[in-house]
Amino acid sequence: MLRCAVLDDYQGTALSRADFKRLEGRVAVDVFHENIADTDALVAALAPYDIVVAMRERTPFGADRLARLPKLKLLVTTGMRNASIDLAAAKARGVVVSGTEGYAGSTAELAWALLLAAARHIPDEVADFRAGAQWQKRVGRDLRGMKLGVLGLGALGTRVIRYAAAFEMEVAAWSRNNTPERSAAAGARFEPDLDRLLAESDAVSIHITLTPETRNLIGARELGLMKPDAVLVNTSRGPIVNEAALIASLRAGRPGAVAVDVFDQEPLPLDHPFRTLPGLIATPHLGYVTANTYERYFTGVVEAVEAWAAGAPIRVL
Repeated sequence: MLRCAVLDDYQGTALSRADFKRLEGRVAVDVFHENIADTDALVAALAPYDIVVAMRERTPFGADRLARLPKLKLLVTTGMRNASIDLAAAKARGVVVSGTEGYAGSTAELAWALLLAAARHIPDEVADFRAGAQWQKRVGRDLRGMKLGVLGLGALGTRVIRYAAAFEMEVAAWSRNNTPERSAAAGARFEPDLDRLLAESDAVSIHITLTPETRNLIGARELGLMKPDAVLVNTSRGPIVNEAALIASLRAGRPGAVAVDVFDQEPLPLDHPFRTLPGLIATPHLGYVTANTYERYFTGVVEAVEAWAAGAPIRVL
């Protein structure tokens, strides 16, 4: 019988989100609830498995790890893109990598929640409320009339622009492939100059893919261009914003607020500066952690395993 490992099921919910019983008698499924960061420990744990299911980018599979898993034949990633899997190395070793469908909009909704939380100081006010501290300590900001800069005009960026319209915000959009026509169709002003967008925006929300060109796109110089009271929201990928520069900038008191859901290293170490920095709102990569998304993901996992076992892999990356 084939053996399948489902990794990083932090909430213990994977098997309840899809009909894994369809695999009974053909595939034995084991679930790992804790992240295994150490390579030796990961290789030892996964050595018996023919199939591994990776939850997004929680566990990387580079060439070194793949080379040490000779029994592995199918690697399923939730979603249709995973920057932490070396696809070329997988192909060279004969490992099929399949993806799954997702649920549109979950991350865009979280980006909006983070923007609202930052504008109205919600985490600090909730903490003070629970502690019995001063009633109404801070003055929030209205989103109406604020200038929002959106980096990226893909599915998530355009959805965020639609949300901004409901809040009567002024929106400008930038991406490397942006055009006046694309911006207009999305409901935003075309902005070809990233520096100008950063300097003029009251809030900036990042929705671009992590590539060699976008890694460290926002560094010390770019952060310095932003308004002192601006809000920066990143729900895309951590390395798009240079981590060291962001830490130094927050320690210097600008921009006014930063809200992030993504990090260079996940799970974030307990002693990381992000856990104590003032001006930072952080969530543990919750963008895709919703019931609808998980149901799409794990239904797709079952489909991918069945198709591969039948000799006709689907959604091959």
